[in-house]
Amino acid sequence: MNDVTEFKNISPTTLADLLGREQVMDIGIRPLWPSIPRVAGPAFTVRCPPGDNLMLHAAIHRAEPGSVIVVEAGDVDYALAGGNVCAVAQRRGIAAFVTDGVIRDLAEVREMGFPVFARGVIPVPGTKKAIEPLNGPVRCGGVNVDAGDIVVADEEGIVVTPRARREQVLLDALKKLAEEAGESLDVWEEAHRARIDKILAEGGFEG
Repeated sequence: MNDVTEFKNISPTTLADLLGREQVMDIGIRPLWPSIPRVAGPAFTVRCPPGDNLMLHAAIHRAEPGSVIVVEAGDVDYALAGGNVCAVAQRRGIAAFVTDGVIRDLAEVREMGFPVFARGVIPVPGTKKAIEPLNGPVRCGGVNVDAGDIVVADEEGIVVTPRARREQVLLDALKKLAEEAGESLDVWEEAHRARIDKILAEGGFEG
């Protein structure tokens, strides 16, 4: 079973229920164009210091097809990438960029349909001087990400499944989805109300 393909069928909402808040990137990292399809893939990690984008530009030629390039950016004052970088990444089969920085040439990126999750857009490009190791540990959107962790991202958010837990998380997610699929809204509502009323009663609520 190709578990990366399976992860693409699982919502970040389901994964967040299983993994908890610490594996979910903060709300500032959002899809940069509407209706971006869900992406899932192993992380190829990049660190770029303030004002510099050299290593992201290096990464697009080194990441394997299907990878999600995750970038720890040093700031939001200079763009990490533009239209041509995204076009080359797309042509090489890279699934998406996820960064706590910013990009430019959004109109081009939107038109080509390349998924980018970032903090925003700025027209000012960064420099290309700082050499950093690729595929080292990074921190993006408040989440520690290692190379090979599974990143799932869509309009609901971005969740990182640690590589060592991917098989168990996938099994738990598929089980959860199967259980939810077999539960009608009426059954859910009845159980939900009972649970909420119990919490309220235990807390002394009357009404």
